[in-house]
Amino acid sequence: MAVFTRQPRHTTDDAPDDTEPQAPEGRLTRWRTAHPTATRVLRRTATGLCAALVLIALLLPNTLQTMTAGTFLRIPVEAIIGAAVLLVLPRRPRLVAAVVAGLGLTALTALNLLDMGFNEYLGRDFNLVLDWGLLDDAQAYMEDTMGAAGAIALAVGAVALVVLLGALMTLATVRTSGVLVRHRTVAVRSTLAAAVVWTLTYALGLQFAGLPVAADNAAALTEARAEKVQATLRDEAAFAREARTDIFADTPGEQLVPDLRGKDVIFTFIESYGRKAIEDPLISPGVRQTLDTGTEALTEAGFAAKSGWLTSATFGGSSWLGHSTFLSGLWVDSQQRYATVTSGDHLTLTKAFRKTGDWRTVGIMPGVQKGWPEAKFYGLDTVYDAFELGYKGPKFSWSTMPDQYTLEAFQRLVHGKPRDKPLMAEVILTSSHQPWSPLPKMVDWEDLGDGSLFGPIQKAGTDPADIIADGTRSKEEYGKSIEYSVTSLTQWLQRYGTEDTVLVFLGDHQPIVRVSGYDSGRDVPVSIVAKDPKVLDKIASWGWSDGLRPAQDAPVWKMSDFRDRFLTAYGSIPSGKKG
Repeated sequence: MAVFTRQPRHTTDDAPDDTEPQAPEGRLTRWRTAHPTATRVLRRTATGLCAALVLIALLLPNTLQTMTAGTFLRIPVEAIIGAAVLLVLPRRPRLVAAVVAGLGLTALTALNLLDMGFNEYLGRDFNLVLDWGLLDDAQAYMEDTMGAAGAIALAVGAVALVVLLGALMTLATVRTSGVLVRHRTVAVRSTLAAAVVWTLTYALGLQFAGLPVAADNAAALTEARAEKVQATLRDEAAFAREARTDIFADTPGEQLVPDLRGKDVIFTFIESYGRKAIEDPLISPGVRQTLDTGTEALTEAGFAAKSGWLTSATFGGSSWLGHSTFLSGLWVDSQQRYATVTSGDHLTLTKAFRKTGDWRTVGIMPGVQKGWPEAKFYGLDTVYDAFELGYKGPKFSWSTMPDQYTLEAFQRLVHGKPRDKPLMAEVILTSSHQPWSPLPKMVDWEDLGDGSLFGPIQKAGTDPADIIADGTRSKEEYGKSIEYSVTSLTQWLQRYGTEDTVLVFLGDHQPIVRVSGYDSGRDVPVSIVAKDPKVLDKIASWGWSDGLRPAQDAPVWKMSDFRDRFLTAYGSIPSGKKG
């Protein structure tokens, strides 16, 4: 009888099995055997961290102002329901459910962080339907503030953070589900006890640190986001109908603004010029003095002014929403509304002047650095963008050029040239754009040239990194930026204004939360300045304050109300009414 013996298995290089290195699992197993106490401590620590990560994700709010220590010392109902579901599922469905839960918590956390960022900068939550495109603008802003390398590093870091968060959150939910099943009896009893406590504290309205002990944070945020998505989708059709309704749409050109015939009318937006600039104790002293000094200087030059308040459709950024709201008479508070209105033929203030045939319409847009098709919607015959104003000096963070230079270029290219028609101009001033560092300084108007003299001023300015994270310094530099913009504008008017100049200037929105604070409102100052007393007599019934500084109790209108009030005040006749 033949005897068969099993030959040892060899590797491809003919080395016997017992000479191969041990697998990592083997070393780990031996380490666990040799260090049972340390192994037990590490396991419990890992389990605790996983459970904590899940609880933090469920309790994380979507605004920084509501995030306190007490926020995370509550009982989330979602954890109780999740534990109950995992305990009754078979192994494979339980694993799938845990992975899905981990990914869901990752999405919830990422959206909460986006909400925090949007609330800090724009005073509102992130819109799941409309705001993805704004991330490109945020990237461009960070590039202007931090440089290309810093912006790229920040973007890569953000993506890596989301990926890492997803991996950790999924591992946490999978591990937590495994622990629940291995200790099923304790887990079931604990889940039932937590459910009873949650129900009792909810029924009794018990609170800790001003917050309800019984929390449903994740469910409430998810429901709110779903409702916002539905509202956004419904709003598109409703706003499209609203945009088609216009009492001045069919008014003949000869019946639009007849009381301003022969006047040069200039609409000027000052970036981030909000109510906070005039009323915040840390900011307002310098701004108030600048406004009062400007009022006195303009009075000496023969001008008079009246000022009030408008409530902007935007906050902290998205200036184009404020511009379009003011000029169209429609409440344009989202990118969707902006796209809808600018793709139509709604009558804007600027377009009204063009429709008369009696004005040349011009846009001075130092912030525009690429194609701007909206010029047609606004009714502008000519647009001078950042590359057409002749500036050869340095950028000041986001702002492509100082306001003083922008206004001098406007004078050189447009306002100071012989014309066969009066001028209607829209001028955007950008020097007060965040991060308010470095800032330009006033120079002699005769020395402006091509702007090269601003090189040393820009180099000697503050570093944006030193300002952007410091609330107090941000307020101080913001105030200086408003002083600079207002000074540039009032000096330009003193220097170049005529008997026929009518200047309307306003802020587009309040500055970001770091400067404005929470719950600061959306009001911005608005002023009308002219030499001809008849111009201001037409708005005497508005109740506005005399001078460039509106009183605290001056009238407050929605920014979208201004167009109709302005057109009516200066003799425009709504469609269907006889002249």
